[in-house]
Amino acid sequence: MEFLGNAFALIGAAMAVFMAGSGSAIGIGIAGRAAAGVLTEKPERYGLNFIMVVLPGTQGFYGFLGGFLVMQNLGFFDTSYKIMLTWQQGLVVLAACLPVAVAGLISAIHQGKVCAGGIVMAAKRPEMAFKAGVVYAVMVEVYAVLGLLVTLFMLNSGLDWAALKAAATVVTGQ
Repeated sequence: MEFLGNAFALIGAAMAVFMAGSGSAIGIGIAGRAAAGVLTEKPERYGLNFIMVVLPGTQGFYGFLGGFLVMQNLGFFDTSYKIMLTWQQGLVVLAACLPVAVAGLISAIHQGKVCAGGIVMAAKRPEMAFKAGVVYAVMVEVYAVLGLLVTLFMLNSGLDWAALKAAATVVTGQ
């Protein structure tokens, strides 16, 4: 039972990385299929298509950042101390990870669809490539960024990490 808080926190970190990363993989796959189809006919469109294909991948980085911050705050990368969260504190961390996890999953999939549409549109009307294709994709990106910001705000205001670190168990023999 003494590790329950840390377990909840790590479940939250894992959800942030897994869900946002899965959404990115799906979104990149959707956009990549569209780009592959266009490039068979118009290989000169590679540069813009590449940008449109990798855009849904940013959500995976946002989820990784959320998970990394949880692990860093728990002391995973500094073996000189060990933070032990109560189960209530662990649930706070888990809840803080949900915005980036859910927003990353959903927005990456939809951004992949928007990017695929932009790739097909740019193949037919190159002058609209940036105006519509990239701008629409960035509009979806905004919601992933908002999910990341809410996660960061919740992680930084939900718990007093400095006090937890000060009260942490010091690991001797380092």
